[in-house]
Amino acid sequence: MAMYGVILAAGLGSGYGLSLLPGLFKSTYTEGNYAAYFPNAQTKVVLYGTDWCAYCAKTRAYFKENKIEFVDLDIEKSPEARKAHEELGGGGVPVVLIGNRKIQGFNAGALEAALKKI
Repeated sequence: MAMYGVILAAGLGSGYGLSLLPGLFKSTYTEGNYAAYFPNAQTKVVLYGTDWCAYCAKTRAYFKENKIEFVDLDIEKSPEARKAHEELGGGGVPVVLIGNRKIQGFNAGALEAALKKI
């Protein structure tokens, strides 16, 4: 009976581990030409988000703590922001543009790396 438990645990563990494997190779950002989604040429950082999103709030706090100037666009209050968010792939918030990188969700490491590139 104990051997059955060990085999079952090994099978479930390896199945779970294999399901996480693609995420290990997935990039934390997407590179591209996002110039059309910046309000002006001087802007280097744009946040597409909402008021109620906790990860949007974390992203705003990260930028403020690190004294990063950014444009905050609410996709629920601005039809233009909603359209741009959808064109960028939408899916969820926040969507952050930093130079030629698009970061979906809050990821402090990806934000830091992208900020070093601008």
